Amino acid sequence: MITVERALEILKTETSPLRGEWKAVAASRGRVLAESILSPIDMPSFNQSAMDGYALNAVEGKDNYSVINEVAAGSDEEPELQPGEAVRVFTGAMVPATANVVVQQEWVERSGNVIRLTHEIQLGQHIRLQGGQIKTGELALEAGVVLNPAAIGFLAGLGITQAHVIKEPKISLITTGNELIEPGNELNRGQIYESNSAMLCAALEAYHFNAHTVAKVRDDYALTKKAIETELEKADLVILTGGISVGDYDFVGKALGEIGVRELFYKVNQKPGKPLYFGTLGDKIVAALPGNPAAALTCFYRYVLPVLNQMAGKGFTGLEEIELPIREAYFKKGERAEFLKAKIKAGCVSQLGSQSSAMLNSFAQANALIYIPADRGQINKDERVQVLKF
Repeated sequence: MITVERALEILKTETSPLRGEWKAVAASRGRVLAESILSPIDMPSFNQSAMDGYALNAVEGKDNYSVINEVAAGSDEEPELQPGEAVRVFTGAMVPATANVVVQQEWVERSGNVIRLTHEIQLGQHIRLQGGQIKTGELALEAGVVLNPAAIGFLAGLGITQAHVIKEPKISLITTGNELIEPGNELNRGQIYESNSAMLCAALEAYHFNAHTVAKVRDDYALTKKAIETELEKADLVILTGGISVGDYDFVGKALGEIGVRELFYKVNQKPGKPLYFGTLGDKIVAALPGNPAAALTCFYRYVLPVLNQMAGKGFTGLEEIELPIREAYFKKGERAEFLKAKIKAGCVSQLGSQSSAMLNSFAQANALIYIPADRGQINKDERVQVLKF
């Protein structure tokens, strides 16, 4: 059995970003660039008006200008202006090379083809210079950047339609247990509704991942082994819940060993979630979580999420970690580290009731986990504690 800290160290060392793939920029929100992108053009590619107004060949001290033409957005016309002349321009339109200022329309009075300035102007104002945002060959976005909506818009504005991004992890989820039945069916004695798959699919979606396959298997060795083999063929990460303990009907560990999965660790000195397993098969990862729902979700947040982020190129990062004062004293029993379902409110954190590894009722009200290290016994009221915020 290893410590929480050692388990995290192992996972950080043993996981790495997936390979890159080419993907349409417009469909790449949340993906990580696998290689840097250089700009193929100047942006803007011409001197551009930032206002609806008039482009002038301005002369110091002159207030009246003759309007000789008009340039609309998208027009390739470039009238030549003599000193004292102007053209009507619109936002985004090309500014003639012979103009040295754009004056917004609210700052002029027009009579026929003559405008009079009503405010003092400065040369160069309201002209977006060619290459002012970025020049051809300059670094647009570097490898490792997460493509958010602004980044996608930026690349589209450069005319880039495809980007080399880190592959999105393919995730398979397998739940095990004879006692589990689908919600919506009649519940017989000895049965419980299967909730882990819905819970973990929702947790994945909350962090922009998706389970590509959800499989459910009874407590049967041959079926368990076959299900794991099938999902390992198509997934980068296989998540199992249940069947990893030492009961007579817990077949996951035996099946993983038979398949050839290399064990990274099994059992962590923590509560909940002691029977936690991680292993690898080539470049694929297997995470076998406890069957108890609260334990499974705790292990997802603390271990699976940073593994997924690492695979997706976002670094080994999980929940936001902060320190907050605890509202009530806490006395830890035993020598295991603990993750307490908790609520952050008004700058403090409070542990909730129903801390059992099987109970989700308090987890449903929680927005954080309090982490109590193994070597801590008593936590005093108002003492600052480590909090994992979700």
